[in-house]
Amino acid sequence: MTDMDPRRYYDEFGESEWERLDRDPVTRMEFENTTDYLDRYLPDSGHVLDAGGAAGRYSLWLAERGHDVTLVDLSAEQVALAREKATKRGLADRVTAERGDVRDLEFEDERFDAVCCLGGPLSHVVDDDERATAVAELRRVARSGRPVFVSVIGRLAALRDVVKFALDGSHGLLVPVAADGKYTEERVAELGDGEGWAECHLFRAEEFERELAAAGLEVERLVGLENVASRMNEELSAADEEAVEDVREVVRTLREDRTAVDWSEHMLAVCRA
Repeated sequence: MTDMDPRRYYDEFGESEWERLDRDPVTRMEFENTTDYLDRYLPDSGHVLDAGGAAGRYSLWLAERGHDVTLVDLSAEQVALAREKATKRGLADRVTAERGDVRDLEFEDERFDAVCCLGGPLSHVVDDDERATAVAELRRVARSGRPVFVSVIGRLAALRDVVKFALDGSHGLLVPVAADGKYTEERVAELGDGEGWAECHLFRAEEFERELAAAGLEVERLVGLENVASRMNEELSAADEEAVEDVREVVRTLREDRTAVDWSEHMLAVCRA
């Protein structure tokens, strides 16, 4: 049975989390579309929190554009990698990386000029009450009126992933996960083949928006970061650049379409505190 605890999973995942956002055309679309909205909505300067920032892909992007960044992550391995990457790029004076938990951010109220929680860390908070606490924490540490960016893992794309790649061993997960989005170690042991990745809550778009609003965040944009390209990593890696660019343009065109958001592997909410 795979250990599906998110902290231990990302400790073991190591450098692969840094590489993930530049691994293939689809993961690059996740990064490119996210940074498009960061670029559009971030203040010109200031102190940004990167909650669940892992190895620091977004933190370094922010620091390269003049922001001071505090990264927190549960994984000691990811925090060490973030420090290493910041030092190698000459950004150690702008990026602080430390252990931390999005459910209990050890910062005073309204500390940050912008808050990011990108790539799905909120999805790894499976318990509904704990996740509500985490969203409230993101709201609490953001200055009033400032942007909060949150991306989570989409439920429909994850179900498609099981159908496409793991149907023989994991089809028993489809119905219960479709019903409530809970992908847990207990369920994988009981209904799957015993092999899984980090536990997570998989979102529908309406649910995502509702949880953010319940914490007092105003959702200004909901974005499907990969939308029609979700789970097409192998196919697009084998395609020529002209074809990939056409898909990239379609993804950009549809990224705020509500249906495309709901079918996306990762969905991004641009909020205002």
